[in-house]
Amino acid sequence: MKEDIRIFSYLPNPRVWKSLITAKLISVNVNVIGDKPRNLPEWLWDFDARKLNDIDFKDLTKFKRQSKRGFKADLYKTDDFLAKHPFGTVPAGFNVDGSVGIFESNSIMRAVARLSDDHNLYGGSNRMQQSRIDSFLDANLGFAREFQVYVLELDELNDYLYKRMTSAYQFYLDGIEKALLSSAYIVGDEITIADISFVCDLAQFLRERDNKNLLREQGFELISKNFEKEFPLSFNHLKKLYQTKEFKEVMQDYLEKVLTLK
Repeated sequence: MKEDIRIFSYLPNPRVWKSLITAKLISVNVNVIGDKPRNLPEWLWDFDARKLNDIDFKDLTKFKRQSKRGFKADLYKTDDFLAKHPFGTVPAGFNVDGSVGIFESNSIMRAVARLSDDHNLYGGSNRMQQSRIDSFLDANLGFAREFQVYVLELDELNDYLYKRMTSAYQFYLDGIEKALLSSAYIVGDEITIADISFVCDLAQFLRERDNKNLLREQGFELISKNFEKEFPLSFNHLKKLYQTKEFKEVMQDYLEKVLTLK
């Protein structure tokens, strides 16, 4: 099958799932390359990403970069990778020949949605509808960035980070709850990429419940402890989409341990 978009990332990655679910819904082929987070220092970050061997480590010292975010070891990133991805992060998307880099998971998802002749996942030809979808994606990105910091600091959490994450969580889900009061989906009466992004990022945050004991040891409760009762429309929307064929094929049983879905 012809490759339409290539993504390099750590795996599994709920942010990559956004593009994979979108691709399934519109029959676009996304090729994902990567490895477990702890193994990515052993990879050459590039359009033609590959695992390094002993000789590579000696020959490619010019590509050795100090890790800055989320990784503890040095990383190997080509000059071309950094030209296409100036922030140097993953997931890293590319067009079919690697000449264009696309970064940030919501933007990669948009690129996938645009590859179909049927653009309904991204508002069709209605530019104001597209802008409304973008508004939710921007709000979603703000929430996602806050919980990325929160997750990385769970071992040494403090009051400031905890309160900041709680505020971001409440703000984001208050908005989603209001949107779902007037329509079946976040933007209108059909699924869009705003719904896909919502499911993947919220699902990732809800896995904080895996760390319930760690939080309690530090004197904190789960931020999402009462999610199902506090945000019933959001919970039902998440459950409905998560259990559909395209979402389930990608996400597998990711939420089974932390949510009651029956």
